Amino acid sequence: MKFNILAIIALLFFACSSDDDSDDEDCMKTITLSQYYFYNNQSYSYDITQEVPCDTPEPTEAEEIEPPVLESFNYEVLVLETTTDTGNNTVRLYFEIKLYNPNDYSITGIPFITLEYADGTKVTSTFSNSISNSCNSIGANSSCVLIFDEEDSLDKEIPESIEIVDVQFLLTD
Repeated sequence: MKFNILAIIALLFFACSSDDDSDDEDCMKTITLSQYYFYNNQSYSYDITQEVPCDTPEPTEAEEIEPPVLESFNYEVLVLETTTDTGNNTVRLYFEIKLYNPNDYSITGIPFITLEYADGTKVTSTFSNSISNSCNSIGANSSCVLIFDEEDSLDKEIPESIEIVDVQFLLTD
């Protein structure tokens, strides 16, 4: 009788443990892929998370990628003023640009502004040293006003005209 009970318990124990790997096949984990990109001679990091099978090895090196430009992004130039002589022996450039995020999710990144001078020279930069509101994060279906205000010496060449020709938003998260 004891032998039969032990045999039944052993049979149940081994019958419950399965030799198939169906549980392993369904196992998923989330990993972070470290990525970086270069834009305008500067390096930026951009990490993403992915769900992968549990047997996928952890990434060890960061991968270089193309700059991730937010495609569904738009902007509006609200103000663009150039004051050729401020009375302080300086020239002043002031602009306000409204950045729109029409997506259903928040975005984090860096706005890059391209200016074109009358002679055809184009300059693309974050202009971060002179921006009081950088708009590095914009909520879902929201906007942000980027404000640039800088004075330079009149000893430098004064451009005849300046135009904002493009704004791109490069993602960092």
